Amino acid sequence: MNRFFTPITATLVLLFAFAGPAQAGVKEDAKANDAARVLAEIMRIPETSVPTKMFEEAHAIAVLPDVVKAGLVIGGRRGKGLISVRSADGTWSNPSFVTITGGSIGFQAGVQSSDVILVFRSPRGVDNIVNGKFTLGADASVAAGPVGRSAQASTDEQLKAEIYSYSRARGLFAGVALDGAVLSIDHKANQRAYGRNTTPRAIFEGRSPAASAPLVDFRDRLEENTVRQ
Repeated sequence: MNRFFTPITATLVLLFAFAGPAQAGVKEDAKANDAARVLAEIMRIPETSVPTKMFEEAHAIAVLPDVVKAGLVIGGRRGKGLISVRSADGTWSNPSFVTITGGSIGFQAGVQSSDVILVFRSPRGVDNIVNGKFTLGADASVAAGPVGRSAQASTDEQLKAEIYSYSRARGLFAGVALDGAVLSIDHKANQRAYGRNTTPRAIFEGRSPAASAPLVDFRDRLEENTVRQ
């Protein structure tokens, strides 16, 4: 045995070996818990929630809790969240981590942070995010989403945009315009949560390592709000 490899050294190696994975994904699990909580709180009140029809017909849904604003009226925003894609059988995939940056005029002016939900109606927006940065309003049309039970029956003719956006700030939940915001995959967060060399495609297609309990909980929240015909 190498004279430098003492019993103490061996013990330290084992400690680091076990401590490393325990720390991996801690922040990501916290973000997943926040996203699941935001989704549950918003959907708890049917009169002011995302219509269930949006879940039923969505290709993907992103939830970004605590998006922070910097500046006044014309300002920047930055936040992190999760996005899940609906599979061919109607179930939801494990979530990939995403970031949102940029801002637009009139997006909850005067509010320091807000929770954002994005409903993708087609694969194109998600494909663009996976392939690189994606700008709402430029790479795909985005509009304020309908809210509540009263919007449920009238959404058929109104849903023309590719993406519908919502925001909750200071207790108020409503559809908002998010033109100019940039969405991108958070590859580092994905690798911390799922393991090295994990791609968003692998996550969406169920080829990634097993997801943690908070990530599964977020996926289950989407399942709970999706009524299949």
